Amino acid sequence: MARSRYGREDVEHYERPRRRTRPRTKDRPTYDDAVRGRVVTVDRGRFTLLVDGRTVMAMKARPLGRKGVVVGDRVKVVGDVSGDDGSLARIVEVEKRSTTLRRTADDDDPVERVIVSNAEQLVIVTALADPEPRTGLVDRALVAAYVSGMKPVLCLTKADLAEPDAFLSTYRSLGVPWVVTQRGGDLEEVRGLLAGRTSVLVGHSGVGKSTLVNALVPDADRETGHVNAVTGRGRHTSTSAYLLALPEGWGTGPDGAEGWIIDTPGIRSFGLAHVDPETLIETFPDLDEATEDCPRGCTHGGDEPECGLDEAVTQGTVDPDRVESFRRLLAARSEPAW
Repeated sequence: MARSRYGREDVEHYERPRRRTRPRTKDRPTYDDAVRGRVVTVDRGRFTLLVDGRTVMAMKARPLGRKGVVVGDRVKVVGDVSGDDGSLARIVEVEKRSTTLRRTADDDDPVERVIVSNAEQLVIVTALADPEPRTGLVDRALVAAYVSGMKPVLCLTKADLAEPDAFLSTYRSLGVPWVVTQRGGDLEEVRGLLAGRTSVLVGHSGVGKSTLVNALVPDADRETGHVNAVTGRGRHTSTSAYLLALPEGWGTGPDGAEGWIIDTPGIRSFGLAHVDPETLIETFPDLDEATEDCPRGCTHGGDEPECGLDEAVTQGTVDPDRVESFRRLLAARSEPAW
């Protein structure tokens, strides 16, 4: 072996060269020059925003980490917000959300998914026929609306094919606002419910949701589909949630607030694994008050002895139909999610 030309003294005083790195700091950019925008749609990690009336493409800044950005979010943006072809801005902050519509893929899925944010109303669109209405999804969507703090609205389409009375009788005790439409019919009542508010539309594929959106916002150009004659189910046409401004004039509320709708893809399941009985009953203050003396662990589902709801019904202090409706919504949590 070749003899080393370094002696022990040289080795003992050897210092490993240090990497030249930028000094770490806890200071973070203030983004004082950031502008505000709103997320219109999300596509494979790219975000379409509205910034001062311009359509801007953006990506999420690294400091946001795993924090999700969803349709409806109000965000702060830096970079190129010109909206020119090829330009790309960065989302650096997601502002506090007023509401979030959440669901899980199914009832065994522990992961909640935020679908949209900052909506005031959840418009549950269901056809009266072709396809037949499925109360399971309606019940689950109502639960999601109540626990998120959104106002639920029932929109019944295809009234030219079936009468709405039988379906509506199921939900009257809940006091849910409703509107009935048919293809080519007058939409004045629908416009009145949507004006000046941000509303998210949910429903099964094939119920006429995209047709309704195209009628309300003529330049929306949402793709429409048909119902399979064999399965009775619609074909997915919308592939992503999309925020649309309602037309000026009727879309503006009495207080001058702008109206928006969020069209969502047709869904076949609406998991509620994230909802517990206590969270749900708190959204019914009159019923919640009646459960103050319930035994520990009471789910208020009607199977436990000494449930305060049963006592209140016996005493006539609550509407029995309302209790029955609440318990149906409660049971929807454990029934199939489609």
